[in-house]
Amino acid sequence: MRNSRFLADYGMVFVLLLLCAYFSVVTYKEQFPTGESAVEQVVASIHEQAGKTLRVLVITGVQPGDTEFADKLARDLAASGAQVLGVAKGEPKDARELLKIAASGGKVDAIATTQTASEWVLFSDMNEDFPSLGAPRLITPHSYRWPNFLKSENLLNIANQIAIIAIIAIGMTMVIVTGGIDLSVGSLIALSSVLATRFIRDYAGGTLASPGGMVLACLTAVLLCGVVGAFTGTMVTRFDIPPFIVTLSMMLVGGGEAYSWAKGESIYQIPDSFIWLGRGADLLHLPNAVVLMLVLYVLAHVLMSRTKLGRYLYAVGGNREAARLSGVPVRRVIVFAYVASAILAGVGGVIMASQLKSGSSTYGKMYELYVIAAVVVGGTSLSGGEGKIFGTLIGAFTIAVIQNGMNLTGVNAENQLKVLGFVILGAVLLDKIRRKETSFTRHE
Repeated sequence: MRNSRFLADYGMVFVLLLLCAYFSVVTYKEQFPTGESAVEQVVASIHEQAGKTLRVLVITGVQPGDTEFADKLARDLAASGAQVLGVAKGEPKDARELLKIAASGGKVDAIATTQTASEWVLFSDMNEDFPSLGAPRLITPHSYRWPNFLKSENLLNIANQIAIIAIIAIGMTMVIVTGGIDLSVGSLIALSSVLATRFIRDYAGGTLASPGGMVLACLTAVLLCGVVGAFTGTMVTRFDIPPFIVTLSMMLVGGGEAYSWAKGESIYQIPDSFIWLGRGADLLHLPNAVVLMLVLYVLAHVLMSRTKLGRYLYAVGGNREAARLSGVPVRRVIVFAYVASAILAGVGGVIMASQLKSGSSTYGKMYELYVIAAVVVGGTSLSGGEGKIFGTLIGAFTIAVIQNGMNLTGVNAENQLKVLGFVILGAVLLDKIRRKETSFTRHE
């Protein structure tokens, strides 16, 4: 019984692991290191030519990390006793100029380069074009095979890209557990990003704003989003308007307000230090947005599983009338869920503004669909009363892995949307089947 319950709540974790395994297999490629380990390999390979003072050229292209690779390689070679005759970082024409200069000075023992640069045509004709160089060896880092999907930078990229959606999905989980829906979160992302950057620009000093001023501006933007959530919850509870209609209206209002506050333009007059939340990485080299996401999930899990308010949320979604008769403050619980959803959408807007170093009314488009998808795929029932916070996190990562894996394997954007649509449909279908089986079992 306990195992079946675990599978019902967290069965998607096995799907997530299968997806990771699949994309690891299909992206298993030959890799060419460019970091510190690559420098050590090249230095060791060059010094295998023993018995003479080595004359070496360092040539790289303009790929990410090439400049750092060339600089460190030149320093390490010089420190090990080799004579570095010159360094070329750029296009093949830059390498050709260096070869011409080196050819006038005699023979060269080795040319240290990257795998990409080693494939330039000029190296295949080098012996004919520059015979005075002798026959220098082209030395590149040793290749190895590893999945592109499992590269550390790709995994961090997945976590960082999904952080905003996952954070907002916490509030959406609370709303859906109560039997509601919130379509306004995408517009609140835009509104929060615009308000935060506008407040920084107009009231906190613009590009000279202090950390305290930026924090105050961001908190004000998030709290104003919370006011929108309180209004939404009030409309749903006091006037019994369907959540779909209320939040659809707030989606349009929020988008319009964001456009008005931004005056149709991006707001970018903010300090460079504003990117700390969205792009910084202080704790264990994890992006700060990811650390914040993990902290919020732990707090939300405690709230949903260990507090009276959490039990109330499930009770309202399971049977609102029974919850009311049991003394649960139904209206306040529902309002809390919508306020939490709006506040977390505001936090997501601040993170997005930090990542992009600007605020714009165009941010957050379609995010409400991705957030709802994360919640549904994570096992929360659209009928209310069932769902787990960490299940939502698994759902968010499942969607992120699918999108990232399709990007790595060259699937176009149109087909990615189709796949996402079928994933959502499949998750809802499985929920319906599970609920029918549970109902049938109870009746037996």
